[in-house]
Amino acid sequence: MNRIAIGLHYDGAAFSGWQSQPHRNTVQDHLEDAIERFAGVRLLTTVAGRTDAGVHALGQVIHLDTTLERTTFSWVRGINAFLPPSIALQWARPVDESFHARFLAFERMYYYALYTGPHRVPLAHGRAGYLMLPPGQKLDVDAMQAASRCLLGEQDFSSFRAAECQAKSPVKTMYDVTLKADGNWVFLRFRASAFLHHMVRNLMGCLVAVGRGRYPPEWLAEVLAARDRKLAAPTFMPDGLYLADVKYPEAYQIPAADPSASLFHGVFRHDAA
Repeated sequence: MNRIAIGLHYDGAAFSGWQSQPHRNTVQDHLEDAIERFAGVRLLTTVAGRTDAGVHALGQVIHLDTTLERTTFSWVRGINAFLPPSIALQWARPVDESFHARFLAFERMYYYALYTGPHRVPLAHGRAGYLMLPPGQKLDVDAMQAASRCLLGEQDFSSFRAAECQAKSPVKTMYDVTLKADGNWVFLRFRASAFLHHMVRNLMGCLVAVGRGRYPPEWLAEVLAARDRKLAAPTFMPDGLYLADVKYPEAYQIPAADPSASLFHGVFRHDAA
């Protein structure tokens, strides 16, 4: 039996999230259908992190087990031939059978792209969050960055956890939250050991509330300490959220994600990750 690791990009706007569902309009369903057409047999996939409906991926990682012998080039080109344009393999490589896409991941990174202009931008529809602000008004990105400092380190993130979250523990380690403003755009990067269901979107709701001046930066620390989801802001829209990268032990030589084909090209280029 051979274990193959695969890197995946997808535009999640048209899909009902990652995980297979009866109606079959999910990324996993489309991927496993394409794999079956290429391989001639149904092969099940294990994913690094399930994404919600409308959420995108620049660095999703999966693994599968197979008896087939194919070159890595054949896996990528062959499966991509049967995928819709909004899903594409970026790479494939054989790995040791001890590799596990979910359980061996020790860091995950998400990006969020937020447009804050006075009108919609059709070309960003489904690919960026949108907040309509009057002309001349901006989010207070400095206040948002100050608020985010309380999130760093090992924390109980119960206040930002969806009710249906299946994680065994709400305690995660946040390594970095970085914000970059560029005209009407605000780009955010979240790096953590792992994330709870809706965690980034719930944090986005709170950070935007701070940026609009509805709460002082200190409010986010109070919400975090309360461990009560009812005290946090509403869940923010999924459109601008991207699973950007997943990190594994070096021994497995899993390629780092390449954001160059995305909205985030160059945004965080000079920051240590």
